[in-house]
Amino acid sequence: MASPAPFIRRDRLWHPPQFAPGYKTSVLRSPRRALLSLEAALGELSGPKFGHDMLAHDDNDLIRNHMVSGEAVGERIIVHGRVVDENARPVPGTLLEVWQANAGGKYRHVNDHYKAADDPNFGGCGRCITDADGHYYFRTIRPGPYPWRNNGSDWRPAHIHVSVFGEAFAQRLVTQMYFEGDPLIPLCPIVNTIPTLAARNMLIAQLDMGAMVPFDSLAYRFDIVLRGRRQAFFENRTEGL
Repeated sequence: MASPAPFIRRDRLWHPPQFAPGYKTSVLRSPRRALLSLEAALGELSGPKFGHDMLAHDDNDLIRNHMVSGEAVGERIIVHGRVVDENARPVPGTLLEVWQANAGGKYRHVNDHYKAADDPNFGGCGRCITDADGHYYFRTIRPGPYPWRNNGSDWRPAHIHVSVFGEAFAQRLVTQMYFEGDPLIPLCPIVNTIPTLAARNMLIAQLDMGAMVPFDSLAYRFDIVLRGRRQAFFENRTEGL
């Protein structure tokens, strides 16, 4: 039996401060007192788990998994990478879910009133399970940027939301993935809550021409680190799984 890897304490300066005035809608949600670290309860470590046989064959293909009259419209891309722990060991059998805006920057949601056009053939969500090497793969449309009411009208860079499940549904981490070269990234108040450039860069997917599909799709690689000093930033639980 292999001995467990050493626990690597996270670097709290790697993550955003609890109070970030530039991200205006977060101000009233910021805690007024020091945070407490609590041990995980039994219900968080056990309970219902996602069944691998519940995935449809095209769940990871957002170009086709909601099509009504044809494929989704927009720049066709592949997003792939690995889910690893703080020691770069793969995390196999992990459920990933993604959701995003369409090519015009509009979500398929009744409360999204942005004037960009709807795409009836794009549902904007998908899921897959990591393989034995921790690798995952999605095919989708590159999402468009969109305005939001921060400082009057800021713009969110193109991004994809990523959810990573652990051994039970209560063990869920959520982050966002941005795209290399997007000029809106350094202007985004949400991105800029992360204090260091190195930490921000961990949320930026890199163009991967080696994985592109000729005459079809560009590819971007986005690796996810679950714990340790240099873990990816998770907006709902910064301590990791």
